[in-house]
Amino acid sequence: MTALLRLIRYRNLIIIALTQYMMRYFVIWPILKVNGFELQMDRWHFLLLVLSALLITAAGYVINDYFDTRTDMLNRPETVVVGRSVSRRSAMLLHIILNIAGVGLGIYLSLYIGILSLGVAYLLAAGLLWFYSTTYKRQFLIGNLIVAVFTAMVPFIVVLFEVPLLNDEYRSILLRNHMNFNVLIAWVGGFSYFAFLSTLIREIIKDVEDYEGDRAFGRNSMPVVIGIKATRHVVVFLIAGMLFSLAYVYYRFLRQMPGGRTDLLTLGYFTLFLLVPSVYLILRLYRASGKNDYHVCSNITKLIMLGGILYSVVAFVILTINFR
Repeated sequence: MTALLRLIRYRNLIIIALTQYMMRYFVIWPILKVNGFELQMDRWHFLLLVLSALLITAAGYVINDYFDTRTDMLNRPETVVVGRSVSRRSAMLLHIILNIAGVGLGIYLSLYIGILSLGVAYLLAAGLLWFYSTTYKRQFLIGNLIVAVFTAMVPFIVVLFEVPLLNDEYRSILLRNHMNFNVLIAWVGGFSYFAFLSTLIREIIKDVEDYEGDRAFGRNSMPVVIGIKATRHVVVFLIAGMLFSLAYVYYRFLRQMPGGRTDLLTLGYFTLFLLVPSVYLILRLYRASGKNDYHVCSNITKLIMLGGILYSVVAFVILTINFR
């Protein structure tokens, strides 16, 4: 059982579930309450929505480990499960079962909200994760971008399935008052954008960490193609872009609160939990000289990603206290 949990990355799955619940109850729900609206997707269907994401993600982890056994034996042998604790046949069977269940739930939910094309997207997602494991992750930057996009969709899928139901329920009010739910898309989209950038940064750092194994097996990762030094500059550029984006969002959208007050809570949170760790990450990157150093940098990036997710708690406090 322990090997199976490691294979499906249960810790990551817990974070995914928490992220989606936090988007729903710490961001979407208070914004709706401020404007006199209510959530329309019931708790049971939302649970199924989260479960569908977990199943497809777990299937992706399994198939990735299935095709990555040889490389992982060189890069991180202590993490290898497929071929040791779990047979290759069992891993493939598990991948198929998880995918069928996840895609099936996705199609059902797309029919529930009346947008069948979202069900097709689930099919495409499952297929893309297969080709990511077999082909795309070996190509320059493409695999990194795919993982970043999938991570960005974790929070965004919550609003993607909620807004159609809201539009149906409140159509007459929206038309009469010239209103829409774009503010929900903007708020959750901000979390998705941060998730995309921070994940892309971490994936590239992990490629530097896995440089030896990737080079030995002919993978065209960024460090293999352009070198570790140049890759380090790319990562620092992305971190700078992420920090600039945070500064822009704060000064353009979050700084001003009701009554003309400055949102010092967000400023303090961004500074302490996002800016300071990001600057520290840059310093560690330029001082890094070996695999263990880059592993530390990867873990720092995970903390920054967690900091971005937990800002939803700050948003909840701000929305419920200052806009009621």
